[in-house]
Amino acid sequence: MSEKKIVEVKDAYCLPEDVLDAVHTAMNEDVGEIVSLFKVLADPTRLRILKALEVQSLCVCVLVECTDQKHSALSYHLKLLKEAGIVDSRRERSFQIYDLTEFGSLLLKHIEKHFEKT
Repeated sequence: MSEKKIVEVKDAYCLPEDVLDAVHTAMNEDVGEIVSLFKVLADPTRLRILKALEVQSLCVCVLVECTDQKHSALSYHLKLLKEAGIVDSRRERSFQIYDLTEFGSLLLKHIEKHFEKT
């Protein structure tokens, strides 16, 4: 068995060199996609849209009716949610219907579970 080199990090806090290398690697990973996802989720209107879509797939006209948002504003929010892979859409006659993707549904369930009151 080989000896691990111990690296002293600031005063008496010591880490094996391989652990310190792993920490440096983790700190240098590209987190751009995750940051983008959190930015999309950071808007209350978008979270409310997700909660509504959790109930049922909906067209923009229903979301306009249920909020004080204009059609164009809701379309913008839905575009961002769609780009993030959280919602998807399909055309039914003259309506654009939005629903949660599997990823969006799982994400929302995990978020809700975390904030559940016990």
